[in-house]
Amino acid sequence: MTRDRFQFSSPTASPAGAVRRPSWPLGLEGLAYGGDYNPEQWTRQTWVDDVRLMREAGVNLVSIGMFSWASLEPRRGEFHWAWLDEIFALLHEAGIRIDLGTPTAAPPAWFFRDHPEARVVDRAGRALGPGSRGMACPSAPAYRDAATGITRALAERYGDHPALALWHVHNEYGAPVGESFSSFSQEAFRRWVLERYGSLDAVNTAWGTAFWGQTFGDPEDIHAPLPTPSMQNPSLELDWRRFSSAQILDCFRAERDVLHEITPHVPVTTNFMAHTCPNIDLWAWADEVDVVSNDHYLIAADERNFVELAFDADLTRSIARGRPWMLMEHSTSGVNWQDRNVAKKPGEMARNSLSHVGRGADAVMFFQWRASRKGAEKFHSAMLPHAGTDSRVWREVTELGRCLDGLADLRGSRVEADVAILWDWESHWAQDLPWRPSIALSHRAQIQTWYERLWRDHVAVDFAHPEDDLSGYRLVLAPASYLLTDAAAANLSEYVRGGGQLVVGPFSGIVDGEDGVREGGLNAALAPVLGLEVHEFCPLRQDEEARLVIHGKPLRSSVWCEDLHLAGAEAVGTYMDGPVPGGAAATRHDHGAGRAWYLASDLGVEDLSALFGDVYESARIATRDAPEDVELLERVGEDGSRHLIALNHTGEAVAAPVDGIGTLEIPAGGVAFAHASAPEPVAAD
Repeated sequence: MTRDRFQFSSPTASPAGAVRRPSWPLGLEGLAYGGDYNPEQWTRQTWVDDVRLMREAGVNLVSIGMFSWASLEPRRGEFHWAWLDEIFALLHEAGIRIDLGTPTAAPPAWFFRDHPEARVVDRAGRALGPGSRGMACPSAPAYRDAATGITRALAERYGDHPALALWHVHNEYGAPVGESFSSFSQEAFRRWVLERYGSLDAVNTAWGTAFWGQTFGDPEDIHAPLPTPSMQNPSLELDWRRFSSAQILDCFRAERDVLHEITPHVPVTTNFMAHTCPNIDLWAWADEVDVVSNDHYLIAADERNFVELAFDADLTRSIARGRPWMLMEHSTSGVNWQDRNVAKKPGEMARNSLSHVGRGADAVMFFQWRASRKGAEKFHSAMLPHAGTDSRVWREVTELGRCLDGLADLRGSRVEADVAILWDWESHWAQDLPWRPSIALSHRAQIQTWYERLWRDHVAVDFAHPEDDLSGYRLVLAPASYLLTDAAAANLSEYVRGGGQLVVGPFSGIVDGEDGVREGGLNAALAPVLGLEVHEFCPLRQDEEARLVIHGKPLRSSVWCEDLHLAGAEAVGTYMDGPVPGGAAATRHDHGAGRAWYLASDLGVEDLSALFGDVYESARIATRDAPEDVELLERVGEDGSRHLIALNHTGEAVAAPVDGIGTLEIPAGGVAFAHASAPEPVAAD
């Protein structure tokens, strides 16, 4: 198996003489269960009732303080600690651990009154007002000073409190503030660009400014991508996204470093939004936190949103480099910000929660504990809903608490996968820029479609960066790798040469790290490993289709075709009509000790099986014979024991065969569990 493939520096590993920093919330023996708690919205009598009900529900961890800056520091330098002291005491007496947030996602009104220059500025040059959620401009010095100030004050007061389990910096970085075009940001971007490239000449070369006469003659000419009469320089746009993610990361580091300085014994996290916050490069962030945590909310309009949930959970585990991680937020039922906020069906909350657990989460948390009566999220569901304890949601919350308590032995076990899907935020940023061959070729849709094919085949999946060590995987998929750095292209070639099996999707390997087409053709980065050249992109018109055949199976493409010229590859699929009739639509090529496939068209989930059967056989990937829309999730302990969680997303009871365990009966809309001890060691002859 492949449990040792991840190469990373553990937060508990440290140089000689350095403090060993914990990598999990302090004082939690089993799985964590709880949610965001906002006591400043309620009376003291409600606090007492809340703590009693938390114990009844099985809660052992709550997040507090995320939006409490105005309550803690109502006027600059004037701190009101008494109410938070009391909350700490109540929770500690009840045995409930605390994830204490720094409230820097919600600066108080006095901050914006004193520092209007720190407001976020949008691309049109408008300064956005306070009164909502979201940080100030991440490049504004006044914001960084104030944020580290309140963080230091919290650490000095509560850092040694016995109930403190975890620090929670900010809230959902990048949502809704992913960039700011203020004068501070403009100057910081200029410095960042010159530091990245070393000289103005190097910037001009990297960005191809000779095109359209954009050449810079002075560093002051470098600017953020403000509105222009026509298309902005795409290389500049790409670097702006890199810069914006890096600036926000610097804000996190500033607070984290204060916490590490004052409380080196307490781990630090911040809640990611792995799949739904596209402006943050979480590969760069993951090594900066002591514990990876993630927020996930279902897309109500998607009737099969449990597949997207699985995608997000697998991506989060991969960002954590295979370590257990925390589901910091999800919802007990409907949310409040979508067009139609659909309530969860009976049993759906448990399936959602346990799907995350089965994919590596050792914590199940919600937003929020008690439903708010005021404010923008008063219709967002909660563990304790407006309907109170005589409600279906409350009964399911308490049932889930008991269930998670019984799964304590899963703590620390891992998910093992032999397949990786390449995921790269920088490539996605570049592909999403305007003036591409077809607006309909979506990297997100492409990757999700390939993921769902593996999900339906019950194949465990990791995600990986294209420059990661891939040698531990039997199969690597690159559904949408538009941008590949030289290092990434060499890495994929070496992976296949060493015996790996690689499948590449259309419009991949097209540009380098600065969004420039390489010399040597449209797919020069991957041409040798794929054994072919892409001579022309041939996107389809809206409502047009092209027929193709792969391994004798008739299929249809609705978005994309390519004109391929084979240079050693074997065609396993052919276009029957469309822009390239008779041309190769799918290929296979032996490269070194491995093999690489190329699919030059978009295909739906069902049609992908025509190619993936061949791929699975070559890569020796076993699929499970389980009913449709049933998940069989497995975690493996350090001793080799197996923990199975089976989820039934259908309305009928089903039976699923499980190797080494037998047939598992799963109730309609329900969950089943199984455990197998580690195999006995075989004595040597």
